[in-house]
Amino acid sequence: QVQLVESGGGLVQAGGSLRLSCAASGTTISINTMGWYRQAPGSQRELVAIISSGGSTSYADSVKGRFTMSRDNAKNTVYLQMDSLKPEDTAVYYCWMSYTFWGQGTQVTVSS
Repeated sequence: QVQLVESGGGLVQAGGSLRLSCAASGTTISINTMGWYRQAPGSQRELVAIISSGGSTSYADSVKGRFTMSRDNAKNTVYLQMDSLKPEDTAVYYCWMSYTFWGQGTQVTVSS
């Protein structure tokens, strides 16, 4: 059974940093495309960052230059380093694995 478990969310002031982790079990992430999505209240879920099995990354324009996604295949874990956080980054962040696997989400709240 595939499971994705996020951690690392919390409350931070604007300009601060957080690092989210997504630990996978029941599968190996090395052969999968992994992603981070987020959903703010009243908004649709949106793609934040994605990393291919080869390590190529792509980011939403709103987070480029501030967020960095990485993977540690040995730990079967992906990360999202979030710097220079803004109040508009407040959302529930979800880990995704190709093609239909989701984590339970972790809340990120950025205060102004």
